[in-house]
Amino acid sequence: MKDAQAKREQQRIRSAREELVDRIARLVPDDGTIEPLPGLLINRSTKPVEWGGTLTKPAFCFVAQGNKQALVGDELYRYDPDHYLLFTVDLPVAFEVPEAAEHHPFLGIRLDLDPSIVASVAMDSGITFKTKGVATKAINVSSVDADLLDAVLRLIRLLERPEEARVLGPLVIREIVYRLLVGGQGSRLAHLLAVEGDTRRISKAIGHLREHFDEQLKMEEIAGQLGMSVSGFHHHFKSVTSMSPLQFQKKLRLQEARRLMLGEDLDAASAGYRVGYDDPSHFSREYKKQFGAPPQRDISRLRAEL
Repeated sequence: MKDAQAKREQQRIRSAREELVDRIARLVPDDGTIEPLPGLLINRSTKPVEWGGTLTKPAFCFVAQGNKQALVGDELYRYDPDHYLLFTVDLPVAFEVPEAAEHHPFLGIRLDLDPSIVASVAMDSGITFKTKGVATKAINVSSVDADLLDAVLRLIRLLERPEEARVLGPLVIREIVYRLLVGGQGSRLAHLLAVEGDTRRISKAIGHLREHFDEQLKMEEIAGQLGMSVSGFHHHFKSVTSMSPLQFQKKLRLQEARRLMLGEDLDAASAGYRVGYDDPSHFSREYKKQFGAPPQRDISRLRAEL
């Protein structure tokens, strides 16, 4: 009896995945990204995508076909159709699609997580968050189950009927959030609400670093404002973000410098100075370590690819 049930479940998952790939391939026939609903992005790529980093908002990331990698600090997260990626604070994340081809394109979905929706779903379902004294890592890869896959598929089906998607899409998005909550992601999704304890303190620290990344990092001052010791602040920050505060700030600086050079045509020295580097040589060394090439060469390569 159990074997038959397991077999039916596997067939259900296999059928859902095949339909999902087919529908996304029709929705996005060419390489690129579409946003059919606010905060819902669907991406297709027939070529590998090299590492690219940005400060990324909390999101649920799902792969329909292919695989993708995310690098946060020194930790690498791989996800594929069997696994999804979830991160619940603003993080400087670098992404890579290592393999893709015309006959087997990468197909991915990203759903930005709205704190108000998470709070509403949790309230309606009676789910409570255990946040006090808990420093849960804000990013993780987890297994996709049949119910979560089914909800994602129904959301994609709706996109073929825009008038229905506008009305029913938000309901299915709420279901996806519910599936994440009951699937063991409650303590991680609690970061979005930052209601109390260390979770709230680290969320405030991340916001401070985002706004003041170009200033000198004063650990004692930040820790004092949060009511934490320097060692406690450092420990909890790394537990949540996988990075020390200094690493977090450095990634924000370098990613912003890259954006300034690429988007505003600044030279390396000017971009480095804008993000907080007084020494151009130091900036160039840090940039090369982060992106694999000196600023000028890296920007030239990016422009050629674009």
